[in-house]
Amino acid sequence: MLKCETQVRLTRREVERFTELTGFVPVDVKTREDLDAYVAECKKYYWGVSNETKFLHYLIDTELQAALR
Repeated sequence: MLKCETQVRLTRREVERFTELTGFVPVDVKTREDLDAYVAECKKYYWGVSNETKFLHYLIDTELQAALR
């Protein structure tokens, strides 16, 4: 992720990885808050308590942390 003060820009690879994990393209992600909102919406869409859902949420969180480094 490219950072410039309050703005962020996901790299092509990060967009591909988020899209592959969630099925949703992270469009209009221009700030950290936008990215957090995107992740929250994806998790809300894939809600539940099954092991599969928990694992997907873990993968999304892992990708988010990797992007923030």
